[in-house]
Amino acid sequence: MLCLGIETSCDETSAAVVEDGRKIRSNIIASQVDIHRKYGGVVPELASRRHVEQISQVVDLAFEEAGVSLQNIDLIGVTYAPGLVGALLVGLSFAKAVAFSCGIPFVGVHHLQGHIHAISLEQEVPYPFLSLVVSGGHTELIHVRQFGDYTILGKTRDDAVGEAFDKVAKIMGLGYPGGPVLDVLAEEGDPHFAEFPRSMLSAGSLDFSFSGLKTAVLNFLLKNGWGPGGEGTAGLREHLADIAASFQEAAVQVLVDKAMMALETYGFERMVLSGGVASNRRLRKRLKEESDKRGIGFFAPSPILCTDNGAMIAAVATSAFRMGRQDRLDLNAAACLPLGHPPDKDDAMG
Repeated sequence: MLCLGIETSCDETSAAVVEDGRKIRSNIIASQVDIHRKYGGVVPELASRRHVEQISQVVDLAFEEAGVSLQNIDLIGVTYAPGLVGALLVGLSFAKAVAFSCGIPFVGVHHLQGHIHAISLEQEVPYPFLSLVVSGGHTELIHVRQFGDYTILGKTRDDAVGEAFDKVAKIMGLGYPGGPVLDVLAEEGDPHFAEFPRSMLSAGSLDFSFSGLKTAVLNFLLKNGWGPGGEGTAGLREHLADIAASFQEAAVQVLVDKAMMALETYGFERMVLSGGVASNRRLRKRLKEESDKRGIGFFAPSPILCTDNGAMIAAVATSAFRMGRQDRLDLNAAACLPLGHPPDKDDAMG
């Protein structure tokens, strides 16, 4: 079975061809970073317009790289929720148009489900397992019992960790997107240079909070007279790596501590890290170390499968289709939708 997977939930236009839900024949990802960098973050209207401009070309490139044509496609999978609703509508409308005109079945995929099961494109992880999804829009600990059977154990109450990385990088004058820059910079810094807070919330809570950490970094800069944006201060330039390392260590420690708490509380034997922030080297290293200490199997996809991509959408769509799932052409996009919520034509677009 060949599945065309389409992902347009935020600012990457991606299309992939995946065989039998496991073998990646192609996985094309067109980034919009250069468009949004000048604004310090994703501008939804600009993202939607760029998806319109790129989606046909990206799909054609996916077919070309896979060595197939539309006539060879057996199934179409597409992200329908959650995300920027204008961006979602571009991919969903394209998928539905192709499905209708060519008589190909299609399946709408929840974006988080794609991240959870991205690992399946590289290795088989037995159920059940703990999933930690970390990205610019999500920070969740999820009990994955089986494919399609999920319980949220903990989530962020304010900023997602990826959002915190980007905002801290912005006030440090490092530009957008800031996560990869901070990751590299932190390797050269002293993680104990500044003792930033580790928000654990109430005892035993598996929820996260990163807004206070972000504010602590801002206050630290102001206290030292360095100001947000790093307006030409030599002191800030001298200690950029130290501040990056101190911030990253605080954020990573909370993620690791919460994940270990979930592992011990629920008795998981395996955990899977996924999402854009899963590419962070310090986070991967610390989770692997702590999992090994406890005899827990630790898994994380390759960095290319951590970012938003069509391959993970195709993998989920194939599994869902084999379980009898097929969506109607009136499936709507949903900006906000809980994981595990069944697709519904009446899902709110806002």
